[in-house]
Amino acid sequence: MSALDDLVAALDEDDSDSTSTSVRQPASLRRALKAAVRLGFADTANEGLNSSLREALEGFAMRAALEAHFTEHPDARPALHQVAEALAVIDRDPLAERPDLIRQAAAEVVQVRPDADGADVLLWAASLLAHEGERRARKRTA
Repeated sequence: MSALDDLVAALDEDDSDSTSTSVRQPASLRRALKAAVRLGFADTANEGLNSSLREALEGFAMRAALEAHFTEHPDARPALHQVAEALAVIDRDPLAERPDLIRQAAAEVVQVRPDADGADVLLWAASLLAHEGERRARKRTA
């Protein structure tokens, strides 16, 4: 069984059994967790810590599984502009209606930031859109 399989299996198990552990926790993080509990983050610090750790591990497992899939099937990996377009749709970003700008932004942003992600592309596309509006306004006044 691979480490990823072991991680997923452990996350799928019933949480009824528990073990008491000793964890070194930075004092600032402990204070932040206590304050978050008072603000309604969780019923207890223990619950907040465990649910946060579970969410982080589940997200990590999903990303690791997806990366393993793309390693096995590189042609299945979406292009950067496709990731940004999907993100725009999910976030109901008005840029979802401008795939032309998203494609342009994806092509340009990697020249400045080779490790750009979908959020970087959308930020670049928003700038392109703003400048497009400025150019149109200047043409009307000229």
